Amino acid sequence: MVLVILVSLRLIQVYSYILFIYAIMSWFPGAYETKLGQIIVGLVEPLLTPFKKFRLVFAGLDFTIFLVMFLLNRLSAFLISLL
Repeated sequence: MVLVILVSLRLIQVYSYILFIYAIMSWFPGAYETKLGQIIVGLVEPLLTPFKKFRLVFAGLDFTIFLVMFLLNRLSAFLISLL
């Protein structure tokens, strides 16, 4: 059980880094159209899409990524408490 939790924590950490890279890529025109950009979009969009219905866009900024990162952080904290 401990191994499953530790692997899950590592996957959450890696996914959080991917989310961060996805957010940074929005600052660079055409970054999503590159090969790496398409891979990252393919990994991130399936998780972001359900949360986009909450319309977390304020002043032109989409805060959906922050919500997902917050929820991943809470999930990590919960998994750590199980150890």
